[in-house]
Amino acid sequence: MTNKKKVALVTGASRGIGKEISKKLASKGIIVIGTATSNAGTKIINSYLKNHGTSFILDVMNSDSIKNAMQNICNDFEHIDILINNIGIVQDKLLVNMTYSDWNKVIEINLNSIFHISKPIVKKMIRKKQGKIITIGSIIGHIGNYGQTNYSASKSGLIGFHRSLALEVASQGICVNMIAPGFIETDMTKKLTKHQKYKYLLKIPMKKFGKINEISETVLFLISDNISYITGQVIHINGGMYMP
Repeated sequence: MTNKKKVALVTGASRGIGKEISKKLASKGIIVIGTATSNAGTKIINSYLKNHGTSFILDVMNSDSIKNAMQNICNDFEHIDILINNIGIVQDKLLVNMTYSDWNKVIEINLNSIFHISKPIVKKMIRKKQGKIITIGSIIGHIGNYGQTNYSASKSGLIGFHRSLALEVASQGICVNMIAPGFIETDMTKKLTKHQKYKYLLKIPMKKFGKINEISETVLFLISDNISYITGQVIHINGGMYMP
């Protein structure tokens, strides 16, 4: 597909932060390719994108499936200007109770999939000598969390991955950054009990959860044509819960 408009690939676009980012990008005239893990997810994406983009199924537990999907995406679109990596699951258990399957599933989805998704997109961006890559990380990758050795390791791994990638492609006009949210109001936080919310709020100096639009607005800032000198950075959005 040849188009002068910017094209953005957003993974995990059927709900939550990924959906909000996709809608925000589409509202700015950017063509959005949203991915989901099921047909139901792609239907959701198509319903809100309408004629502003399309959707693909991405089985993030299967490396061959990811490679095939990425090949199809790269064949269908001449250029991809923006990559938003927004994939993540939790499988919480104390380490002494955690199975290798519990560990590996989180690492496979949260960390390994980023390698398979980013590599072909980076190649396209290098040919064009420009691009913006943003990955949604987590505060947990910096401070750790009880019962989340797997999740914390996956999110910490992303930090090293992106800083190294930023060095590799900086001379090619490609900016690589991360956004590390703290507790943001999403479907996941809505499931917390009052007691759980109270405990988390005690740790947040601002005494409130963040709004999901603060993530999408930060994405808009980082992908702006006026922002070309920020790379290898982690932008923290956590109400003061963590200040590096």
